[in-house]
Amino acid sequence: MHGAGNDFIVLNGIDQDLSSITREQWQALAHRQFGIGADQILIVEKATRPDADFRYRIFNADGGEVEQCGNGSRCFVRFVLDQGLSDKNPLRVEVTHTVLTLKSHADGQVEVDMGAPIFEHSHIPFNSSGLASMQEFQETLYALPLNYPAAHDSFVGVLSMGNPHAIQVVVDLESAPVLLEGAEIEKNSAFPKRVNAGYMQVLDRNAIKLRVYERGAGETLACGTGACAAVVSGIRRGLLDSPVKVHTRGGDLQIAWGGIVNNVAQPVIMTGPAVTVFEGETTI
Repeated sequence: MHGAGNDFIVLNGIDQDLSSITREQWQALAHRQFGIGADQILIVEKATRPDADFRYRIFNADGGEVEQCGNGSRCFVRFVLDQGLSDKNPLRVEVTHTVLTLKSHADGQVEVDMGAPIFEHSHIPFNSSGLASMQEFQETLYALPLNYPAAHDSFVGVLSMGNPHAIQVVVDLESAPVLLEGAEIEKNSAFPKRVNAGYMQVLDRNAIKLRVYERGAGETLACGTGACAAVVSGIRRGLLDSPVKVHTRGGDLQIAWGGIVNNVAQPVIMTGPAVTVFEGETTI
């Protein structure tokens, strides 16, 4: 399946036991030349809590399990409905830190309540010790010292959408050093669990272009949580107004965020496509 070009292997973990699959086997499945090929592998499992319909697990192409995947969540609900695993709409799905509400629309678009953004450094997690910072409207930007493509500081906004993101604004997205610099940001020591590196070009107050170097996957054609994080950071920097159309290399996403009301961060609502490419079986 794919959501705006961010592609997934989606597996039914309810009717079969997938618990013994190793990290190396996940890597083999995700390999584009020697396996099926995917940015992430998504597992549909039985819920472990009473307020959820299903459990949702995510493995990156490098075989590591991660907390959240926004584009994947849209494919998750499409898979569950198309496979007849449930006829509920919307669905409530548990991920590592929260429960997501997923709603499929008749036009093929899927709406996801991604929950509230997280700014507390210990919960991202992010260690800002020793980093220079600057304030831009409501957002604190931190300078990450980088070596590629040349020695420089990169000022980023930092937050979590259930997974960590470092967002920077660039003038021209196509010439941005996403592959070189993104790989370095991903493994920056300020992020104990690594980070997704987002590059945002502001087109107007309701539209951006976005590229994301995802931890454990490299640059993908789209990143749902990255789109949410970029819009939240852009609104906090005073550059954007909700809702925002996010143009990725794989397609468009619509992100809406109500900001912070009475000191409480409001949930981020993401709407976008979810498409089945093919179905099949493989033996491990």
